[in-house]
Amino acid sequence: MDKVKNNKKINDKKETLRKVFLYIKPYWIYVILSVLFAAITVPMSLYVLFLMGRAVDCIIGIGKVDFIGLKSIIVLMIVLGALIGIMQWAMNVCNNKIVYNVIRDIRKDAFEKIQTLPLKYIDKNSYGEIVSKVIADVDQFADGLLMGFTQLFTSIITIFGTLIFMFYESVPISLVVVCLTPISLFVASFIAKRTYSMFKSQSETRGEQTAFIDEMIGNQKVVQAFGHEKEAVDTFDEINNRLEKSSLNATFFSSITNPATRFVNGLVYAGVGIAGALSVINGSLTVGTLTCFLNYANQYTKPFNEISGVVTELQNALACAKRVFELIEEPPDSPDLENAKELTNVKGEIDLKDVEFSYNLEKKFIENLNLQVKQGQKIALVGPTGCGKTTIINLLMRFYDVNDGDIEIDNNNIKEITRKSLRTNYGMVLQETWLKSGTVRENISMGKPNATEEEIISAAKAARVHNFIRRMPKGYDTVITENGEGLSQGQKQLLCIARVMLCLPPMLILDEATSSIDTRTEIKIQEAFMTMMKGRTSFIIAHRLSTIRDADIILVMKDGHIIEQGNHDKLLENRGFYYELYNSQFVGKVL
Repeated sequence: MDKVKNNKKINDKKETLRKVFLYIKPYWIYVILSVLFAAITVPMSLYVLFLMGRAVDCIIGIGKVDFIGLKSIIVLMIVLGALIGIMQWAMNVCNNKIVYNVIRDIRKDAFEKIQTLPLKYIDKNSYGEIVSKVIADVDQFADGLLMGFTQLFTSIITIFGTLIFMFYESVPISLVVVCLTPISLFVASFIAKRTYSMFKSQSETRGEQTAFIDEMIGNQKVVQAFGHEKEAVDTFDEINNRLEKSSLNATFFSSITNPATRFVNGLVYAGVGIAGALSVINGSLTVGTLTCFLNYANQYTKPFNEISGVVTELQNALACAKRVFELIEEPPDSPDLENAKELTNVKGEIDLKDVEFSYNLEKKFIENLNLQVKQGQKIALVGPTGCGKTTIINLLMRFYDVNDGDIEIDNNNIKEITRKSLRTNYGMVLQETWLKSGTVRENISMGKPNATEEEIISAAKAARVHNFIRRMPKGYDTVITENGEGLSQGQKQLLCIARVMLCLPPMLILDEATSSIDTRTEIKIQEAFMTMMKGRTSFIIAHRLSTIRDADIILVMKDGHIIEQGNHDKLLENRGFYYELYNSQFVGKVL
């Protein structure tokens, strides 16, 4: 069992690496330049160490210093040092270009995928978790990738270059270094294999924490209103403690790598020092050559420290990259058919035939739903919470596809229509408002960017929001934030209503559209809605049944089924479920 798990982890890492290389591939020119600069810089650095040994040999003793030779060596070392600095700067530029271009592409793909994900994915995963993948995990991946490109190429070339210089100077001492090297490799490999799963756990817990914080901040009023602060803090502490443990484990094991490899490096340095000293005593090496060897021993073992550090960071980076790639590879919403039609000249005749739908296939929800809506009819959906009112809206807009049955608009199956043209012909005003960062004008004209100033003002007047806008600092050019900070809930909802008033599509969906508006304004808005709904097919969801009295058809829903339908007066006469719902509004009220 453990062997199967280990093989799966190895395959996961290989697959993640393959995907990373696919993102790097378009920037191969920078990779080649980076390797080229490393290939030039490292030999030059090693040659500087070689020159240092020759400089030591120029200082033979008191009164026996070769100043001419020493001077030429020092000048050459200064020139080489300057060239090395320029080359390293150029290499770092290339590495940064690779990393941040790759990160840009990954974030772009992740955000584009979010736009095409089916709604069920957004519903099942917390916003904070998704945000954590796109922001925090990608940042962690960038850090590991940058360290990899900055140090990996240089370290590998340094190892091989140092060996060449050492074998050139002395084969026996070089063999001492080579024989002790596998110990360092074994230590780094042993630790790296155990850190991947720890960093993966750390990344997942961090995402969970981000999701929880996002939820608490977004619903702070609810938390405080229900005195849920202590429970929220306790839950956060529990997640935070798990993050602490997973982070400590990952950091502890990864931090062992450096001291362990340094210990091995100390052994290598000691071995070179002892073997070199004996060679100097025997006269087979000069003091300058021994100095070279000691420097090379340091230079040779240093990359192993760097590689072990890079490997540890790459474990973290790959764990984060895997989570991001999971998001990018989520199956998108089913695409439009190749021959999908554009919905034009819409009358608004809607037909639901034997529709079946469930969010969870194991639990049936909507079954055998049949409904015929004629052009211009006002259809009201009423019923207790969770009865399926909003689900029908989701199906009409094709946010979800039906499991069975058909939905037709003007005798066109909506599965054979492009989603864009379908949704363009609907106007939606929801209980939950949405505003984007921008001017009031941009928010109102979102569905009709080419609208004239007169059209925008006319829509604002119809929505009873024109006077309020005029009182704002810059009128229609006033910039508002994404959540409309500084605006009341009612004002935000009026702006959303103005947005629909401007587009005037052939079909309307009003889901508690006036829930946050005062009674006086609501009466005026209802009048505007009546004007707007004339000749347009409209679906209205309302909990206040008094607002849907004039609907042509009222559909009474319960547990995903339409149990009653008719107009207001007929349903009251039947004294059924609608009668009970309607009269429950007045229980306890003094009439």
